[in-house]
Amino acid sequence: MKRVFLLAPFVCAALAVAGYAHADATLDKIKQRGKLSVGIDGPSPPFGLLDTMTGNAGGYQTELAADLAKRLGVELETVPVTASTRVQFLQAGKVDLLVANIQWTQERGEILSFAPTPYDLVGGAAVVSKASGIKRWEDLRGKVACVSQGSNFARPLAENYGAIVKGLRGIPESLLALKGGTCAASVHIQPALYHTLNGPSAAEWKDFTLASEDQLIPSPTVVWTRRGEKDTLAFVDRTIRDWHRSGLLLATARKYGVPEGAYIKSANARAQQGKFDVAPGDFAVFAESRKP
Repeated sequence: MKRVFLLAPFVCAALAVAGYAHADATLDKIKQRGKLSVGIDGPSPPFGLLDTMTGNAGGYQTELAADLAKRLGVELETVPVTASTRVQFLQAGKVDLLVANIQWTQERGEILSFAPTPYDLVGGAAVVSKASGIKRWEDLRGKVACVSQGSNFARPLAENYGAIVKGLRGIPESLLALKGGTCAASVHIQPALYHTLNGPSAAEWKDFTLASEDQLIPSPTVVWTRRGEKDTLAFVDRTIRDWHRSGLLLATARKYGVPEGAYIKSANARAQQGKFDVAPGDFAVFAESRKP
């Protein structure tokens, strides 16, 4: 496959966002504090699991965040975030990084910085009732599609497929609305919905299915930080490349049931050959670089 190494135009932004100078996440400040604060998704299988002993979220994202802290020689503090709070938490200095399921978008890239090497490639899926007759994204025209507040799926659903988009707090609320008939489809990242339909609670979802195997705007999943924190971004990017090359990311994904086939497994194989994908400022260019 042809691989093109691309430079991300937003990574090396020289100016920090005004008003957040107190929230310095440069490496020396993190080491001085002796703590790395990372925003992760709350319990949201397969990415985040609830630890019944402590009541805290753990799992896939927590293990990745823990490896970052270990490499820095500091303690890890995880802070659960939601689609509606994660950007605000980062900008307000409540967390140093976001290791959550936050895909690259042009809009996010204009207000935040990100480590350019993705650690996954994820798109949206729609859970619908088997009796709904919805089998393609085009079948959502004129129907209510529930998403998480702040979801990057809202725009393509409305503009490309004519859906009536309803933003709710998160996936649990969206799925509850689907069951209650408030929405015709619940649209979120494909791995989370696949786990809902096939995981421990599969029996209660026997009357529901994924509308299509085609993922909505599959995009690079990256680690985010505030603008201007270049040393932190460089450290994180080197670490993500090592995750791919060493197989740590692949092993952690398998441990927690995160789908590996769409991206992680192939990225591991390419990394062992010294080849890495880079999330660009123009996702169309990224997509073109991955064509055989």
